[in-house]
Amino acid sequence: MSFTVGAALKKVAVAVFSDKKVIKKTLIFILSVLVGLFMPIIALLSVFTADIEITPEQLEEVEENLSVEEIAKLKKVQNTLDDIEDKMREADLADKFQDAQVLYMLGLYEYQDEQDFVTRLVSCYQNSSSDEALIRRVNREFGSDINAEDYIKVVAGMHQTTISNSIFDDPSTKNNRDLVAWAENAYRSHWGYVWGTYGKLLTREYAEALIDRDPKHVGKYADFIRSNWVGRRCADCVGLIKGYLWYNPNKHEVQYGYGGAVDGGANYMYSSAKTKGPISTIPEIPGLGVWHKGHVGIYIGNGYVIHASSTKRGVVKTGLRGFTHWFKIPGVTYLDE
Repeated sequence: MSFTVGAALKKVAVAVFSDKKVIKKTLIFILSVLVGLFMPIIALLSVFTADIEITPEQLEEVEENLSVEEIAKLKKVQNTLDDIEDKMREADLADKFQDAQVLYMLGLYEYQDEQDFVTRLVSCYQNSSSDEALIRRVNREFGSDINAEDYIKVVAGMHQTTISNSIFDDPSTKNNRDLVAWAENAYRSHWGYVWGTYGKLLTREYAEALIDRDPKHVGKYADFIRSNWVGRRCADCVGLIKGYLWYNPNKHEVQYGYGGAVDGGANYMYSSAKTKGPISTIPEIPGLGVWHKGHVGIYIGNGYVIHASSTKRGVVKTGLRGFTHWFKIPGVTYLDE
């Protein structure tokens, strides 16, 4: 059979999540759809939080036992996910298409054959001012019984761990507008702060390695980091900027040194800048760097800065107070001048 189920399953999962561990967990749900085991929402939530692994042998076993009808169901899921993305983009809702895909998989799969299903789903997003209002509208539209808290929990978890190219104007370049979008996404998603990190997902293994390697800056906060930041993306102050420069849009991953951007601390980044000045002269150009000795942030405009503040505060949004200088960040193209 030319249709490779294993590859298709992965494609469907990747359409919703870019984090590899979450993809594996998502496959469990897709497999359950194929064999008709429609789980209630609370069971689905347990899939996303459980420590589940799928081996190649298990996937092959499932593939070998799928019927033609079950393969057709998988194709239908894949096509519906693609259609949701296309129509959300057409409606200028590109930043929400993954949320809509999650909602479809979370509680609307059984309604996908209704007339104009995707168009009606997109309309719910267009006409809702909050997540709670969205779920009320969806339940009225389709007769579903989705719990708003469950939807919010899953979507929040997705945004905390994944990065979508849809937040960028031009992911193929490194520019000041997309740097601001990167910073705003980190702030909205409640990224944590761990010394020496630069936007990668903080797994338990990664956290323990950092704790052991740097007892002065990381080890003394070990309990707080384990309780608050494991499972989230984390960065230190300069790491928030380096993470953007090292983000590979083709793989949806932060890769150390990607694109040739130089590694260095906050003071090095400021000293390397060719264009800079005292904070009193800062031009209104979102995406500038702001600096004081030992610390940097990202100016987002209108007097506000997003920066990875400290271990116990994470990524925050503040005013310019405390910063002494501004600078154009090396490696960033400035479009708004």
